[in-house]
Amino acid sequence: MANHRRCIQTLTQQLFKSNLHPNPPPLIQHLRTLTQIPNFPLKPFNPNSHHTLSNPNFNSSSFNLTTYRHFSSDNNNESEEDESEFDDDDDEMEMNSVSCVAKREYTPEEKESEAAAIGYKVIGQLERSDRVFKEYEPVFAVIQIGAHQFKVSNGDCVYTEKLKFCEVNDKIILNKVLMLGSKTQTMIGRPVLPEAAVHAVVEEHALDAKVIIFKKKRRKNYRRTKGHRQELTKLRITDIQGIEKPEIPTPAKKVEKAAVAA
Repeated sequence: MANHRRCIQTLTQQLFKSNLHPNPPPLIQHLRTLTQIPNFPLKPFNPNSHHTLSNPNFNSSSFNLTTYRHFSSDNNNESEEDESEFDDDDDEMEMNSVSCVAKREYTPEEKESEAAAIGYKVIGQLERSDRVFKEYEPVFAVIQIGAHQFKVSNGDCVYTEKLKFCEVNDKIILNKVLMLGSKTQTMIGRPVLPEAAVHAVVEEHALDAKVIIFKKKRRKNYRRTKGHRQELTKLRITDIQGIEKPEIPTPAKKVEKAAVAA
């Protein structure tokens, strides 16, 4: 490293001497070529004009090296244009990705199979002429819808998680009946009673009350607050089938005793 530094120092000294001396010796005359500055043109430069450079002749004595420099504003404009182009491309990609992600369309067979896995089957729409609502019967059933179980009777109203393939006023059959009971008998499934069924009508699709989810990590400046409202379906139980229903005794009318005249 020391030898390289000494060589650089001697070269700079010789170059300085050659610039000061009008007639330098031939040994260091070749160093003056390193300090020769090309003659730049004096004509004004138009940044909007396009110039074409031909192949220069380095051997000629009248060689002028012309160089043009772009201003920083032009470079910024170009960079801004490039960034805007990239932003437009990103927006187009996002729009394409959103358009590609569409809602899945289920076939009737797929709808029926998924509904059966949840535990119900859609029969059809409730019509005005239908008389599905009956008086109370002393029979109960334990049904399963999804991962939840309910004890229901005729005329009861239950809220379940939203059922995908049914609309308001649809008549459905709940197939997963775990247990049936009355005053005289009780039937328990293993795990399901195959001949039992519970009929219901979809009354409403609603949202449950908001639940606040708050997360915190102490001494980490981490706090997250989120809200969630579960989608629900309101079902009205209309009939329970698969068990003998006892007859409801009618109340006896009180016979007024005629007053016996004394």
